[in-house]
Amino acid sequence: MRVPLISSLSEHDQLEWIAALNQAIGSTVVCHLDQLTDQELLHSQVAIVANPDLEQIKTLPNLVWVQSLWAGVEKLFDAGLNESIKIVRLVDERLSDTMAEAALAWVLYLHRDMPVYRAQEQRSTWQQHPVKLAGERQVGILGLGKLGQRVAHTLTDVGFKVRGWNKASRFRSNPPYESLQGEQGLNDLLESSEILIVLLPLTDKTKGLLNSRRLSKLPSGACLINFARGPIVDEKALVEQLDSQHLKHAVLDVFDKEPLAKSHPFWQHPSVTVLPHIAAPTHKPSAAQLVAQHLSDYFEYGHIPDSVDKSRGY
Repeated sequence: MRVPLISSLSEHDQLEWIAALNQAIGSTVVCHLDQLTDQELLHSQVAIVANPDLEQIKTLPNLVWVQSLWAGVEKLFDAGLNESIKIVRLVDERLSDTMAEAALAWVLYLHRDMPVYRAQEQRSTWQQHPVKLAGERQVGILGLGKLGQRVAHTLTDVGFKVRGWNKASRFRSNPPYESLQGEQGLNDLLESSEILIVLLPLTDKTKGLLNSRRLSKLPSGACLINFARGPIVDEKALVEQLDSQHLKHAVLDVFDKEPLAKSHPFWQHPSVTVLPHIAAPTHKPSAAQLVAQHLSDYFEYGHIPDSVDKSRGY
């Protein structure tokens, strides 16, 4: 049984994914959708997807589940997939490690005032500033899924004071950092976070979560890191908070529309660091091994990997 890759990626990227997947599988199983015969289209039960075209998915009338090549799956909800089709996210431990590495790098960037020294360098200004210890810095994490937990552990190990927030508790034992829940917990987290990291999935409930009211709850001089999805943070409200100097700096890896338009004010804003969605890119070899195992389990045993809870959106 051949499995189609349905994607809006460039032809080059699609060919790279097909090669990596087939190498992990050990035979030519994954191919372009247009390479399937009419009989294969009719009997296909699984597809691998990356920003797919819904019309292409409709050519597979007996599709049971789709394997996303990304951790985020909100675009699959936007695509209007049939409710009966299960969506499997890419949950790769390598992705967690990469995200934790990025979070540590950019927390240290803000913690040690690198934006300030960068601005001084451009003005040829020689001026030292007091150094704050990691144990004196409160870092907040919005979202304690697998990525958020890994980030929290990494920052705690370095010595930062860490608090995390989730809508509801998801721990069976006490983690080595403070875990908060609910609306009051969110307020408490915001009010104490000198550096706030956003790692929430994008859902109807998280879209616009960090609006003007909530951003204003952050301490004066706080910094923001968004490694989740752009629409979680109200861009206009963020600029207002930066312009008023209530917030000191924002490191943004995700945006409402990507790639970020060249005319967007974030590019020239002195208090914004723009990253081109590179915090935790999918690592093709390890991701391909994971997808290969999922396909093997399904074709041999009929086992579908854990799928997205569509009522929650993740």
